[in-house]
Amino acid sequence: MTSKFLMAGALVGVVGLSSIDARAGGETVINAASAPAPSGIVYTANEKDGTISAVDLATGRVDSVAVPVMPHNVQIAADGRLLYAVGMGMTMPGTSGMAGHGTAGGRLVILDSLNMMRGPVEEIAVGPHPAHVVTGRDGKLAFVTDSKKNLVQVIDLAGKRIIRTIATGLYPHGLRVSPDGNELYVANIKDQSVSVIDIAKLRETARIKLGKGPVQVGFTPDGRKVFVSLNGENKVAIIDRRTRQVLDKLPVGRNPVQVYATPDGRFVYVANQGTEKAPDNTVSVIDVAAGRIVATVTTGKGAHGVVVSNDGRFAFISNIIDDTMSAIDTVTHVVVRNFKVGAGPNGITFRGDAK
Repeated sequence: MTSKFLMAGALVGVVGLSSIDARAGGETVINAASAPAPSGIVYTANEKDGTISAVDLATGRVDSVAVPVMPHNVQIAADGRLLYAVGMGMTMPGTSGMAGHGTAGGRLVILDSLNMMRGPVEEIAVGPHPAHVVTGRDGKLAFVTDSKKNLVQVIDLAGKRIIRTIATGLYPHGLRVSPDGNELYVANIKDQSVSVIDIAKLRETARIKLGKGPVQVGFTPDGRKVFVSLNGENKVAIIDRRTRQVLDKLPVGRNPVQVYATPDGRFVYVANQGTEKAPDNTVSVIDVAAGRIVATVTTGKGAHGVVVSNDGRFAFISNIIDDTMSAIDTVTHVVVRNFKVGAGPNGITFRGDAK
């Protein structure tokens, strides 16, 4: 199965995937009988080739579109319509630079998820090293970490401009909004901490010390607990949000990155990336009530990003070394499908029905 790469335009690659025999370049169905077929769209931010892939779970089709950044993270809006991606700028072919080389300044790129292949509909300049983007519950504000300047940028999406910057710990990376919409937790990799930001006041109200290399955070749906990957300790820290105290640290796989809870609050999935020379290929499954690991799932090399479907039936993992996305059945904790996406998939997000 072949892909077309037209870097000058919006279309980078379209791969049709429909059968179990299409293993060479597309979908691999591993154990489809164990779970109902997933539906919805999963998006991956492919940092190594400057694309975003959209995986149609119902059909197996994968479409990839070029964006003017090396996208590190991607996030669907609450209404499922707009898609936000952040990354450092890149020089496209036909210019004086080489494709994939970073340029000064980062960008927040906005796409229409229902018409992704037309390319970005809007770009907003952000700081030099944007890492992750999330939006507030009402969709009016976006929050982008800048790892170089040690801050979070607050963006007015209607006005298309930065309205505030909030200082954090050193090298802020992943961030999430609490389920009640009141707080933003930011993982500060080089500060061994997470910053707690009051969204109404747009200021840091606390900084919680955790351990080595916090990369990303994830809330339980009730907002009571926060799980933080400690990349430098091969552990996940659990924070009591009310007291802001660390309750426990659980050993997981090597160099964990993203964490994500199921909608029922029963499980938290942890992607273990390992290193470039020695990639890990596992996902640790934490039983929240029991406070322990109950399963370890083998996915692909460099397991990095995690998201869970709205109904909680599937968890999706971006595998940064293998250039794949894995679908895990959350009942059996088994990978049921693998999809080939763009190169170096980092961030990941899920869209159900767009409004």
